[in-house]
Amino acid sequence: MGRHKQPEIRDRILDACVDHALAHGLPDRLEPFAAASGTSARMLIYHFGTRDALLRETLRRARQRQRDFFGDLVSPRSDEPYLSTLRRAWQVMTGPDGRPYLSMFGRLRESAGQRLWPDFRREATTDWLQPFEDGMRSIGRPELGTLVLAVVRGLIMDLDATGDTGRADQAFDDFLAALTFVTTPPGHVVPAEPGADTPAAGAGTERPA
Repeated sequence: MGRHKQPEIRDRILDACVDHALAHGLPDRLEPFAAASGTSARMLIYHFGTRDALLRETLRRARQRQRDFFGDLVSPRSDEPYLSTLRRAWQVMTGPDGRPYLSMFGRLRESAGQRLWPDFRREATTDWLQPFEDGMRSIGRPELGTLVLAVVRGLIMDLDATGDTGRADQAFDDFLAALTFVTTPPGHVVPAEPGADTPAAGAGTERPA
């Protein structure tokens, strides 16, 4: 009688492979995944069929984790101005908790790993659009979601290529300063952003009618 596959074991192995891939990148061989999950290469093949199938599932589960994590970060909150939410989201995305995702999918976008996910470029361009549109809708400008997405993606690519965190952070604060001005109704005082070091706070600035 053949052995029945156990979904809970497969799920545990996949989570361990995702943890390893986020910390070290996708391996060229199965042995690092086997060591990380406490099993053998033979058992990985048993549960997932082929190496490429395991890599695909690892990428997709990592992407789902990222969507859940980043999606929560950019969701509007009733107790926080949305541009403050964006500032905090940027800091977390590009900080220690978010950078493993940016590194993994930045490499996928530019490498032969795309054979594992042929439509990744298109999906990676659009899958964050709805969350940003929803966030900007909370301040009455959902159409600016595309602009926010483009700036975030561009600065993340810059940061990945140069490692210049200070310059990228300053550019994002400058963007928020401009966004604050654009989204403040004429005749209203631009609200101060707690903890802002740049004109993004707009303290005391009145937008002309």
